[in-house]
Amino acid sequence: MSAIRTPQEAALVEHAYKLTINPVGVHGEGVQALRDAGFSDRAILDLTLVIAYFAFVNRLADGLGVPLEESL
Repeated sequence: MSAIRTPQEAALVEHAYKLTINPVGVHGEGVQALRDAGFSDRAILDLTLVIAYFAFVNRLADGLGVPLEESL
């Protein structure tokens, strides 16, 4: 895994972590941190939708007992 290289990457990773671990703990200051890092409101919406979608799919698969794919 490559290291975080930019303030935008750091802000994105922080937002993804918070949204995944404690979604009710994400507040306006988290969104503002993304804006401060240079993300537009549209980009913030898009990245939050992608993060939420992956969380949804993972919970759906776990809840249905879908087995993991074998590594290649």
